[in-house]
Amino acid sequence: MGMIANYQYLPDNELEQIKCLSNQEDDLLDFAEDSADTHDILIDIDKMWDALLFVMTGFSSSEFLDDNPLREAVLGVTPLEDVSEYIAYTEKSRISAISQALEEFDMDKALKDFSMEACKKADLYPDIWDYLEEEEEIKDDILTCFVKMKDFYKEILNHKGNVLVTIC
Repeated sequence: MGMIANYQYLPDNELEQIKCLSNQEDDLLDFAEDSADTHDILIDIDKMWDALLFVMTGFSSSEFLDDNPLREAVLGVTPLEDVSEYIAYTEKSRISAISQALEEFDMDKALKDFSMEACKKADLYPDIWDYLEEEEEIKDDILTCFVKMKDFYKEILNHKGNVLVTIC
């Protein structure tokens, strides 16, 4: 088991509930799980979230990039404090910029420059960067995650929704 990233549609009323529960971890995690069961707009990019972020930005999740829509696509805009799991949300006012940045990003070019060694040096999660024979499979996984994320944010934009990000 590892840290898996999930992204889900969050209507305005549920976003307000998330904000109210931000310091009640058990209730917050239950609410996030119940919300995922209620809405069909969600994606799971498994363990490739840190690698996807690195390929798109050149930075790992442990490095802060201020106001970067590609980073926000993967990690959300507002992380909740005092929670043992990573939970963040993105309000609908940022969804258009994120969706546009994903549309404009040239993933094919980025994957041509992909380096397992660079991922290892950046200490990215998950620790798979010594398996050089799996490089093409890893690149395919990153591309699949990117396409899923791009389609997800387009759908969120069409529904004028917010996004809840959980990495646990």
